[in-house]
This record gives sequence, structure tokens and C-alpha cells, in this order.
Amino acid sequence: MTVPLSILDLAPVSAGSTPRQAIRNTIELARNAESWGYRRYWVAEHHFVSVAASATTELIALIAAATETIRVGSAAVQLGHHTSAAVVEAFGTIDALHPGRLDLGLGRSAHRSAQLRPTGAPAAPTPERPTEVRDGVVIPPPFSPGQVLDTTRLAASFDALHLPGAQPLDYGRQIGEIRALLDGTFTTADGIALHAVPGEGADVELWLFGSSGGESARLAGELGLPFAASYHVAPGTILETVEAYRAAFRPSERYPRPYLVVSADVVVAENDATAHRLASTYGHWVYSIRSGAGAAEYPDPDNTPPLTGQQRRLVHDRVTTQLVGSPSSVAARLSALQQLTGADELVITSVTHRHEDRLNSHRLLAREWGLPRVRAA
Repeated sequence: MTVPLSILDLAPVSAGSTPRQAIRNTIELARNAESWGYRRYWVAEHHFVSVAASATTELIALIAAATETIRVGSAAVQLGHHTSAAVVEAFGTIDALHPGRLDLGLGRSAHRSAQLRPTGAPAAPTPERPTEVRDGVVIPPPFSPGQVLDTTRLAASFDALHLPGAQPLDYGRQIGEIRALLDGTFTTADGIALHAVPGEGADVELWLFGSSGGESARLAGELGLPFAASYHVAPGTILETVEAYRAAFRPSERYPRPYLVVSADVVVAENDATAHRLASTYGHWVYSIRSGAGAAEYPDPDNTPPLTGQQRRLVHDRVTTQLVGSPSSVAARLSALQQLTGADELVITSVTHRHEDRLNSHRLLAREWGLPRVRAA
């Protein structure tokens, strides 16, 4: 029996389009995803770049209102940018109208995990570990945040997301606060009990997200929470991430055993040649991120020149691990990834310049994977 499939959406803005249209595209994809049998629809939080999912909780509310049964959630709320109370109250508000459908995914903010290189300093060398293929799955060398070419804009965006002088809480402590606010046991350092209204008692499922074998994977295991491991962003560390989660796992009331979701970036079309053409500007998009400029408007394959050799080297790990091709070829590679990691579920992200091609990618994959159709879209 195949494992469930879910969708991770960045609400990408395509070249020549607008954020308004990107949000409309997200709602249309979510409605179709529900009818095609996908289990969850998650949106990712990014700021000051050409994706329209920056106001994550507001977008989740819109998606929940536009659908009926599919689970909706965050992948993930970047905790360094939000207080615990704000997170719980926002999700509690959505849960009031859509009870039992929300996944509250939590992640470390990039500025707490990445070590920003001073402007003008040389980029870190590419790791020397060769690319491997394990049981049909490409495992490239890990990408280091120190390889980002220019961190000036990244640092400025971190500053703009915080009030002057504000310091983010310790990650583990903030997770503890959120859990306490949800279950009604939160007290301040002075021993004063505070209750999130709405939020306390909300029927949301808590998830942690991670891309390494570090704190997120360990905490998810120790707390007995489900965990989402990022193959699509950090393919070079996927195996150590999965192993760290399972090694740390302690059974909880809701999860007597580990529950692991692994992400993958795919583009599916009717045949391999078409899929590779549609995916031909994915490397350009990743390069815009790793150059330090931030995610650009997604380029049009019909008028975008090829990457240079230096540019290709910077994005090699992401391009070689994107699953591109016909429905059968992508499904085979997804199956290999699931078997290698032992994932209980796979979450798919697919970005193309034309919205119609993205819809088709998810539709073709759902049919090939054998997802149960809910109703005609």
C-alpha cells in the first residue's frame, strides 16, 4: 500500500504575474488537491521575496474556508518572528470555524540556524563529499548556509521582522510555551496563569520541521511529535535528520511510534521531455535564493538563458534531487525516497512558471500514485 501524499505550497509569484494572482492560484490548487485525494495542504512562511505566503496564518484561514475536508497547516511558522501567544491565538481563531483540520507546524527561524557570513568575506568552499545514489535516491553533499554569496539582504530582512531590541526565545522554550498555551497550563515567570482566548483547547496538531539532525529533530522525538524532514531543501542531510528523529523518539499519548513526513520537489508532465522543459528554470530560481537576492519571480523557460557553470555548481544539490519526469518515472523515484527514509507520508512541492502546469503536475502524480479521488474538481 502506498503512503499518503500531501502538498507544500510557497504561493510562488511567476514572472509577469502578481502576488494577488499567486494567492488565487493557491486557493485553486488547494481545492483541486482536496478533490484529488491529497491528505494535507501546507504553506510555507517566507518574507520579502517573490512568494505570496508571508502572512501564513491568514493564508491558512483562506484555504480552510475554501475547502471542506483536507487538513491545512503551516510548514512552518518561523518561531523567531512570532510570540507564542500570537501563534496560538491565530490558530485558535481559525480552529473555531474549522475544528480538527489544522496542522500547526513549527520551525526554527533561519537567522537562528544560519551563521551569516560578513559582507565581503569569501564564500565557504563546497563540501568535498561526493554525490551518492543510495537505493535509487540521490544524496548530494550538504549545502552550508556559509555558501550563500551575499547575506546583506538576508540580514536586513531579519532586522525588519523584529521590533528594535527584541530577542527571540530559545527554540525549545518557545515550543514549551505553545504547548502550555494550547493545553491551558501556561504561567509566566512570576507564576501568573494566562489563558489564550481563542487558542486554549484548540484541536490543532503540532508538528516540528527540520533539515538536519539537530535540535528540531531531537525535540520532535523527545516530545513524541510528528516530524517533517526536508529532502527538497536539504537533500544532503536527509538521512541523518531522519535517524536523529527516530533515535530521540519517546512515545506520546497521540503518537506511540514516530510519524515521519519527508518532502520532495517534483515536476510531472505527460512525458519526460515536457517535464524537463518545465523544470528548466528551477535552478535559476534556487540560484536567486542562494545568491542572497531572495526568491525571484519564477522564470519563464521560454525566454530564460541557461545558467553559467558557476551558477550551476551553487545549485547542483537541489537540481539533481528535483524529481522531474513522466508520472511513472517520478512515482518510482518518490517510492525509492519513501523506502529509503521509511517515511509514513510524503509532502510534495511543485513550482512551474505557468499555473496550469503546476496543477497538471499535482493531478498527474495523484492519479499515478493512486490517491482516492474525493469528488470532481
